[in-house]
Amino acid sequence: MKSVVRNLLLASAMATVSALPAGATSEAPKVFFMLPNTTTIRFEQRDAPFFVEAMKEKMPNATVTVANGQGDPARQQKEVEDAIVQGADLIVLISTDANLAAGSLKAAADAKVPVVLYEHDAKGGPAAASVVFDALAVGQAQGKRAAELIAGLGKDVVNIARVKGAQGEWGTGEYEKGQNEHLQPLIDAGKVKIVCEQYTPNWDQTIAQSFSEDCLTRTGGDVDMFLGMNDGTTGGAVAALISQGFKPGEKLVAGGQDADVQALQFIVQGWQDDTVFKDLRIQARAAADISVALLKGEPLPKDLMNTSFDNGGNVIPGASLPVEIITPSDVAKVVDAGVWSWKQVCEGSGGKGDCAGKE
Repeated sequence: MKSVVRNLLLASAMATVSALPAGATSEAPKVFFMLPNTTTIRFEQRDAPFFVEAMKEKMPNATVTVANGQGDPARQQKEVEDAIVQGADLIVLISTDANLAAGSLKAAADAKVPVVLYEHDAKGGPAAASVVFDALAVGQAQGKRAAELIAGLGKDVVNIARVKGAQGEWGTGEYEKGQNEHLQPLIDAGKVKIVCEQYTPNWDQTIAQSFSEDCLTRTGGDVDMFLGMNDGTTGGAVAALISQGFKPGEKLVAGGQDADVQALQFIVQGWQDDTVFKDLRIQARAAADISVALLKGEPLPKDLMNTSFDNGGNVIPGASLPVEIITPSDVAKVVDAGVWSWKQVCEGSGGKGDCAGKE
């Protein structure tokens, strides 16, 4: 393979993994796995290695090149164009910005390179398939848990700061819709007041932290709950509480998603209430199954394709995967699934609760 490998994956650039066992064909399909950013840590730490592993198992003679858009849509489009020049047979795309992905989709379509959308949507062009977790179910689980926490506070009016995801993304809209199924009746009844709310560009935790700090300042600390949409946005809220001298449990932080190790640490430490567990191995393997089918010219796997998405003039066949809410009493489920170890989850816990003797 003559592609230029810029840096290692963990340096957030481009890396290539190839497996060519005895008897494999010399025609190695070239697959490019495009990450969106480094702010959502799951993509580099979990999704990319899991996808590489799954492809190595399901199509051993394929090469997988991983690139990271670094939160820059223009950079990601250049990486897509570079992949095409390097002879890409298929691109798995986690868009840096769904609203600015049309150029990448057009470049791939013009080159007749199929695109599989992964976790994020991408607007303004065709794609062969999409692999996502059920975004509406994520929002519903977050909203249901938030409503339970609100009821437990026993207050006449609960003040909430909403730390939303990236504006304009399909997923953000679905999370908000799902959360609102449980929140809006409480807002309409005057039991919940939204005192601050803001979208978070690029799901950037530092932006979420800045917003949360500003909200605490503007309200004089009169916030009962920060409600996020992923572990980056909730992590930003936790960081704001820490920076302003609050202690675990003084303010509720809810609405996590991804079961990142930092979020699980915050949960066992008492800073955060919940996260949505999405088994990333299942998603990576589903993306690999779809990729292999496309590379072989076969129909998309019937057992996976259970929905479709309209990305603005293009209907994309989709695989929608199940999710599960994780609260302080459920952390063991993530550990039992082999995603993180107790040692990792319990770092910094002081050996309290479920972490007794597990640090």
